[in-house]
Amino acid sequence: MTFLVYILVLFGAYALGRIGHVLVGHLNSPHHWILGIISLVFGIVYHNYDLGIYLILFGVGHTTSDLKDMLELKFWGCDEPGPKKFWGID
Repeated sequence: MTFLVYILVLFGAYALGRIGHVLVGHLNSPHHWILGIISLVFGIVYHNYDLGIYLILFGVGHTTSDLKDMLELKFWGCDEPGPKKFWGID
């Protein structure tokens, strides 16, 4: 049961990141992989608690949804114009 909850948190974080990419990716704002990294840091600090584990999972899912921008070290700005897709890593 715990494993299923972990998978749901990972997918939920990924889905939230992709929805944000599609709906607000045109805004001149920080890329959402930064929020995933912040979540990972707090999760690592509080890894002894359930909330810490969930923060780590959320950070991994959220960062994965914007992995391409993280690898290119894009911190701020609009996403490139083009077709928006839910399943993928932009």
